[in-house]
Amino acid sequence: MNKGELVDAVAAKTNITKKQAEEVISAFLSVVTEAVANGDKVTLIGFGSFERRDRSEREGRNPKTNEPMTIPATKVPAFSAGKLFKEKVAP
Repeated sequence: MNKGELVDAVAAKTNITKKQAEEVISAFLSVVTEAVANGDKVTLIGFGSFERRDRSEREGRNPKTNEPMTIPATKVPAFSAGKLFKEKVAP
């Protein structure tokens, strides 16, 4: 399902226009992205949690030359599925 299909499904389920559904979904994504970027954790009970995790510096290899190289530390977004979501996907 892509964003357009999600907009269609939300509009149909909530009896609002597709434009309104698209605005709500875009706002939701923007708020979650901004919160996680600022280091906050966003938890939706039953669905899951979005958070920023620190990935430490590590040793890697250049795939072309096979030479060792250092991969710098970075911050990455992460999602952890909630209990109800997991149960729905894998009963």
